[in-house]
Amino acid sequence: MSYYAHETAVIDEGCTIGTGTKIWHFSHIMPNSIIGERCNIGQNVVVSPKVTLGNNVKVQNNVSIYTGVICEDDVFLGPSMVFTNVINPRSAVVRRGAYSTTMVQKGASIGANATIICGNVIGTYALIGAGAVVTKDILPYALVVGNPSKQIGWVSEYGHRLDFDEQGKAICPESQQIYQLDANLVTRIQ
Repeated sequence: MSYYAHETAVIDEGCTIGTGTKIWHFSHIMPNSIIGERCNIGQNVVVSPKVTLGNNVKVQNNVSIYTGVICEDDVFLGPSMVFTNVINPRSAVVRRGAYSTTMVQKGASIGANATIICGNVIGTYALIGAGAVVTKDILPYALVVGNPSKQIGWVSEYGHRLDFDEQGKAICPESQQIYQLDANLVTRIQ
C-alpha cells in the first residue's frame, strides 16, 4: 500500500488513492472515487462515489465531499466546510444521478464552515472566506466573503491580498510574484 490509512478509516473497493496520501480517523472513502498523490484527508471526512481529488489536496476535519465535486491540484478545504450536490433536495424525491458538478480549480482555498452551492466553479487560486455561502461562479484569484458571498478583492497564489496600482499591477508581499488586473481578470505575469 503506497498510502496511509488510519485503522478506523473505511476504504471501499474500487477507489484509487495516490502515493503518499494520508487518510485519518473515522474517514470513509467510497467506491469509484479518485484521490491523487500527497493528499491529506482529515478526521471524519466522507469522499463520496465518483469524487475526484487532484494531487496535494488538503481536506480538514468534518468535510463531506459529495458526488459531483471535482477538486484540482493543491486545493484546500477548511474544517467543516460544506458542498451540496442537488439544488432542490427533497427527502421524498429521488434525485440520484441528477447531481450538479462543482469544480474547485487549482490552488483554491475554501475557509472553515463555508458552503458551496452545487453547480458552480471556484476559480484558480480563489480564496473563499470562513462562513461564506457561494451561490455563483468565483473568478480566479478572487477573495470572497459573506452570505451570499461577495467579492471584496483579489489574492495572490500565496493567499495575500493584492493591491493594484494605476497600471493594474500588484506584487505579492511574500513571493514577489507580479500580477496584472485587466478587464476584471487577474493573471500572474511574473
